[in-house]
Amino acid sequence: MVSFTSITVRYAETDQMGIAHHSNYAIWYEQARTEFIRALGSSYGQIEKDGVWLPLLSLHCEFKSPALYEDQLTIKTAIGLLTPSRIQFDYEVKREGVLLGKGFTAHAFTTPALRPMNLKKHHPALYALLQGAFEEEKP
Repeated sequence: MVSFTSITVRYAETDQMGIAHHSNYAIWYEQARTEFIRALGSSYGQIEKDGVWLPLLSLHCEFKSPALYEDQLTIKTAIGLLTPSRIQFDYEVKREGVLLGKGFTAHAFTTPALRPMNLKKHHPALYALLQGAFEEEKP
């Protein structure tokens, strides 16, 4: 499964040259990831209420071309990797079909006390939902 999130680059997100600052990509990725989970039929809030946290392990961004003030961006989100203990979300940021950047975020599945969790064992329904979305994207 993939989801698509629309973002308009705001003035506050740009530098003096009108270019979106690189730090915004992490925020945009978070918004896209949240909408991806919503498209699955759940929410980050509900997942956390069910006792599953997804702390960030790593963030990677690769920039191809700048995003500019008032650009209408589309962020494509998909699951790039899924194991019982980790998940990776992959992102592509485009403006009118032109790739501006790509990246990923990697997250662990943990308890609210930040203890590692085997999601497949402790929350099999959620794992199956994510596995279905992951399998759907494979060629």
